[in-house]
Amino acid sequence: MPRTVHVIGAGLAGLSAAVELQRRGRRIVLHDAHAHAGGRCRSWFDGTLNTTLDSGLHQVFAGQAATQRYLRAIGAADQLTGPALPECPVVDVAAQQRWTLRFGNGRWPSWLFDAASRAPGTTPLDYLALAPLAVARTGRSLAQTMRCDGVLWDRWLRPFFLGVLNVEPRHASAELARAALCGTFAAGGPGCRPLVARHGLGSAFVEPALRMLQHGGAQIRLNSRLDVFEFGAHGNAVDAVTIGGERVDLAPGDAIVLAVPPEVAQPLVPDLAAPDTFSAVVTAYFAVDTPAGSPLQTTVVNGVVDAVRTGGGPLAATIRDAGRWLDMPRDALARRIWEDVARVSGANPETIPAWQLVVEPRASFAAVPPQEMKRPAARTRWTNLVLAGDWIATGLPATIEGAIRSGQLAADVLQTQ
Repeated sequence: MPRTVHVIGAGLAGLSAAVELQRRGRRIVLHDAHAHAGGRCRSWFDGTLNTTLDSGLHQVFAGQAATQRYLRAIGAADQLTGPALPECPVVDVAAQQRWTLRFGNGRWPSWLFDAASRAPGTTPLDYLALAPLAVARTGRSLAQTMRCDGVLWDRWLRPFFLGVLNVEPRHASAELARAALCGTFAAGGPGCRPLVARHGLGSAFVEPALRMLQHGGAQIRLNSRLDVFEFGAHGNAVDAVTIGGERVDLAPGDAIVLAVPPEVAQPLVPDLAAPDTFSAVVTAYFAVDTPAGSPLQTTVVNGVVDAVRTGGGPLAATIRDAGRWLDMPRDALARRIWEDVARVSGANPETIPAWQLVVEPRASFAAVPPQEMKRPAARTRWTNLVLAGDWIATGLPATIEGAIRSGQLAADVLQTQ
């Protein structure tokens, strides 16, 4: 009989680990404390807007290898859609200027030498500001590593880094900024193509994975909360787990992937270091159908919001690093967001349609050097216990790509133990 792996947590990290391990011949039992899988990457039907909403406007790019591998494995590679060309529309809502960044179709960045393709007001030499990132040192912020001002910073670099790091970019870890940039642009222009789930996050990332796991014989146990680990007398393995009040003994060769948030993992795992400062995201949805031919997503500068999704469903906008807005009354915040959305989409700013806010106070760990240095490895001192989650030391920021990569990393670690 194949060895059993209990995957605790059915977010993207846990699903990724479960899919990878099942493909390698392990028997999977997937647990989650909630009544649904997906964690912070899921969809649900909202009665206020009478439509399906996602838990945020998550960033995905065509060049992100772990995400593409996961989608192919679960048979959902066709569930993401994006522009035919690697382009990024941008609106400066303060100056009412619009431009489009066009990253070209090859590995050679020829777009840098085309004034109509790069950020307006910049020259090819301006992009040498990124060179210090190549030798970014551990524990250094972006501001300590490279120039963080000027036209290029305002019109491209700051919006890009804010989108993938979810923290004020000047304070962000230079190593994580480099990883985000390389993970997107290493494959050349085509890798920069932004993608969104055509029928929602659940249809792309969650439901196909659950179907694949169940078809392969996995047990899916929702509303199944982990209570405690029982560590062996010799201190090098977990002997048993108690889940939902039921004690489960681990046979030789069995293992556990703990894919839960850090605040859940720390009380369960002795002496576990983990990030303890987090960044918020606010996403607003509006009951307005977008005109055919609208760009899929538009980056916003000099506004309250950072991106507006104007294609593929209801109008939506997101505020990243949104902690300063969490105490504002919801109706006032929705109206302020609508002002920016109206400027981007051409709608009437005076008449706000029906809306819904999705607030994630702990959307990601704060991607600053002190928090990056608290991220634990996937491998623990117990031979049959590994960690997964976008908060472990993947070398990537807390994105969909980081979560999926962590699950694949956990599977790799178990394969070698």
